[in-house]
Amino acid sequence: MEYKTNKITRNTSYFTGALVIQKIISFVYFSYIAVKLGAGSLGNYTFALFFTTILAVFVDIGISNVLVREVAKFKEKSQKYFSAALAIKIPLAIIIYLLAVILINLLEDNLLVRQLVYIAGIVMVLDSFTLTFYALLRGHQNLKIESLGTILFQIILAISGFIIVNITNDLRILILALLTASTFNFIYSGLLIKIKLKLKYFHKSRKKIIKKILIISLPFALAGIFTRVYGYIDTILLKQLIDETAVGYYSLPYKITFSLQFIPMAFVASLYPAFSSYFLKSNELLSKIFHKSVIYLSMIGIPITFGILALAKPLILKVYTEEYEPSILPLKILMIALFFLFINFPLGSLLNACNRQIRNTIHIGIVMIINICLNVVLIPKFSYLGAAYASTISTIIMFGLQFYVSGQIIKLNIRYLFINFLKILAASLIMYYLLIYLLSYMNFIILIPLGGLTYILLLFLFKMISKEEVQILYQSIVKKEYGEN
Repeated sequence: MEYKTNKITRNTSYFTGALVIQKIISFVYFSYIAVKLGAGSLGNYTFALFFTTILAVFVDIGISNVLVREVAKFKEKSQKYFSAALAIKIPLAIIIYLLAVILINLLEDNLLVRQLVYIAGIVMVLDSFTLTFYALLRGHQNLKIESLGTILFQIILAISGFIIVNITNDLRILILALLTASTFNFIYSGLLIKIKLKLKYFHKSRKKIIKKILIISLPFALAGIFTRVYGYIDTILLKQLIDETAVGYYSLPYKITFSLQFIPMAFVASLYPAFSSYFLKSNELLSKIFHKSVIYLSMIGIPITFGILALAKPLILKVYTEEYEPSILPLKILMIALFFLFINFPLGSLLNACNRQIRNTIHIGIVMIINICLNVVLIPKFSYLGAAYASTISTIIMFGLQFYVSGQIIKLNIRYLFINFLKILAASLIMYYLLIYLLSYMNFIILIPLGGLTYILLLFLFKMISKEEVQILYQSIVKKEYGEN
């Protein structure tokens, strides 16, 4: 049991570390090409990627999630599940790629955009099979390989992209950097399936296993479809209802917000198994760890919100140039929802861990429909600001739905949450006004660590964190390092 726990801990550490590195490199790379390309070209590039990202869920239809779960239970059946997955996904990949080509020709007159989608469609197919390969490795509790592949993919993309964008602004050439990185990841993960797991690519699949996978994957497929549409439909509608420049202005603040999601994602990676365990053993412990997770994520999410609200203008103008000045306001609008976005992660994890996954999927479906309606109404009137309003409203609605159901699973201590929320809000507001005041006298880059230090000192002052908690955290890190060495 100790070995399994240590293995899970190591896997979580590997994947969390890789996720952090990948997000940092991805954000720097995206920021660089945003400045080099300009809003219009960035809009076309982003649209092509988001268009195929939505369709990608129809290639996988939740199969990768099923593989992780079933292979983890029955490792000896890995070959059967792998063969069945390929039997489903190969024809699906061909059909969905052809569908992407047909749809983009019906929707888009711009030849460049169509060509970008043709290439992005190949990336979509490769990435979908890479996801399947990694799912099998996850089922065998080997996240170290996937973690390395994730980092190498992002490094190859960044290096090749940096070189290309300094030679030419041709988006068709730039997107080849993504195709190169995806091809590497596909070959890398595919070879490891054969080397590590000794699986065969051409092996007879059984109809019984195929049928089983399709049945089990249905709820995962629905959740995946709802999430993808909810997450990317605003960009598609912006392009169709306004233009590529509006997409460019919106893509930048969206990417900043999206990049910050690695914080709650990493947090939830360790929370989910704990929620699942305590749900069976102790509702009291489940409630305690849930409340703590909400407070800790609030302590991170709220100050980030106010920090970016204070520094949004110099951040956009100094880092991304004056061309992206229209991105300042949508960034502020999206930041208003960041707290709710962060808290939605443990809320969703709680529902899934406590056998409320169907309810969770229903919530995502409801919010997807609301989000589409809001975008259709608001984008024609407010352009990219309408997309930002729609995203923020949808995130808050999701929070309300999830929070209500969480109260049916555990006893919510509203007073405890409210008091601690007020303390965090007070510390964040003081930091915010300090940053606003000092902005006239100091460079915004210097203000970032200064604001962070001020906020941490205020948390100590308000007794939100103690010296003992810091010591426990430090000791756990030191012990973990010595233990692994």
